[in-house]
Amino acid sequence: MSWKKVALIAAVLLVIALALHFGKSVDSAGKTAEHAAASVPVEVASARRGDIELSLQLVGRVEAWSTVTVRARVSGQLESLSFTPGTHVRKGSVLAQIDPRLLRAQLDQARGNVARDRAQLQKAQADQKRYADMLGKGFVSRADYDLYQANLAVAKAALQSDLAAQELAQTQLDYARIVAPFDGVTGAPLVYPGAQISADSTDIVVLNQVEPVRVAFNIPEDTLSAVRDALARGDVPVQVTASGDHGAPLAGTLQFVDNAVDASTGTIVLKARFDNVDYRLTPGQFVQVSLPTTRLTNVVSVPVHALQSSTNGSFVFVLGADGKVQQRPVTAGPTSAGRTVIDKGLQGGENVVTEGQMLLVDGASAHVAAR
Repeated sequence: MSWKKVALIAAVLLVIALALHFGKSVDSAGKTAEHAAASVPVEVASARRGDIELSLQLVGRVEAWSTVTVRARVSGQLESLSFTPGTHVRKGSVLAQIDPRLLRAQLDQARGNVARDRAQLQKAQADQKRYADMLGKGFVSRADYDLYQANLAVAKAALQSDLAAQELAQTQLDYARIVAPFDGVTGAPLVYPGAQISADSTDIVVLNQVEPVRVAFNIPEDTLSAVRDALARGDVPVQVTASGDHGAPLAGTLQFVDNAVDASTGTIVLKARFDNVDYRLTPGQFVQVSLPTTRLTNVVSVPVHALQSSTNGSFVFVLGADGKVQQRPVTAGPTSAGRTVIDKGLQGGENVVTEGQMLLVDGASAHVAAR
């Protein structure tokens, strides 16, 4: 055999060997890929046994605890405003000042009248005492004595009247200095320095008390009995979440149930109190309200998105310790706070699939996806 034939046979054998080697590699990779594809990545959560509060999810509106339109109690020209619009003010803080000069002059006049009356009273008292002595000695008649006795009474009455006028003038002068009746937030000024203020009619500024606040919301009339039952057990907690607020929900307490159902809507108004110490709630703001109505004890619950539906009813995928999933039919109960109560078909502690159900069938392999 020539060397050319030997070389040709060797080359053929080499090609066959390489083909067999690469064929095995490709087959092994295919089996590995098939195995990887068979195990579906999923997310799971544990079925939890415990107590659940059933809650109504509602829309509410924040109300100021108190709202006052500040007005002057005396007339005059507005001299100054002492607040920055939209800021917090304390009770007793000066909001506005009316020109006090005319009122101060009236007070000075009243004080002068009181001083005059005191002098006249002292003279009347001295005359009455002197004539009383003279009457006892028979030097004056009873008629003359009665006249000075009357003069004393007139002097006392005049002093009392002018003391009241002085107090009135002092009060009116105090009213020229307008102060906040409670801690709150000021709105925009409704009048500006230089304007003429009329007593009890000219609005100066609106003041809202925002610590605490109320949240008002409506519930259907058929849930009212559950709310009353909850109130009978004690304080009913209420949680609210404001739009765009990424903090924890604010906790408050139900305080008010209206005394009548609105016949046109079939709802009734409730109000809850919130301390609002961090001013996260603003009057007029819409919020999401969560109102618990009933407590379920020792029940099994799963996240809402673990529950699936089919023509045969509701089911969940349960991931076993062997990495296999079981399609388990369940009887679902009420839903609250993102969890659904499972009345039948599931035990506490079992792992249910919450993400990836679309790729699963009964008996499929699955593994918890790394996060």
